[in-house]
Amino acid sequence: MRTKSDRIRQAVSFELIGLALVTPLGAWLYGFPLLDIGAISVISSLVATCWNYAFNFAFDHALKRWRGTTAKTLPLRALHATAFELGLLAILLPIFSWWLGLGYVESFMVQLSFALFYLGYTFVFTWCYDRIFPDAEARVAA
Repeated sequence: MRTKSDRIRQAVSFELIGLALVTPLGAWLYGFPLLDIGAISVISSLVATCWNYAFNFAFDHALKRWRGTTAKTLPLRALHATAFELGLLAILLPIFSWWLGLGYVESFMVQLSFALFYLGYTFVFTWCYDRIFPDAEARVAA
């Protein structure tokens, strides 16, 4: 099991590296000023962090009440991930639209590209992080 300080290092490095990658990439891809994409990226990161806490808190409480446990089956994990992402997209849609001066359809497409970027980035980052900072328990079990 990872320590608290290791989890903090992982979360902070994930966000900082992600912002360093997505900001210039988003500015180049969409032709927005670097400052605008950087600001919306930081805002998105902060909103996602808060949404993650609130959503997981509510989801776990609902599971506990509904099923008597917070254990998640594979279908519940799929529901959890889908609901989280849809909620985040809904929360960020007006923010992206207003900040970047886009309509909702264009804003959704930009958000979707960010979500797809972070899907791949999460996979690569986690794999690299586990190689650079291996979890002793996971290494023994592997």
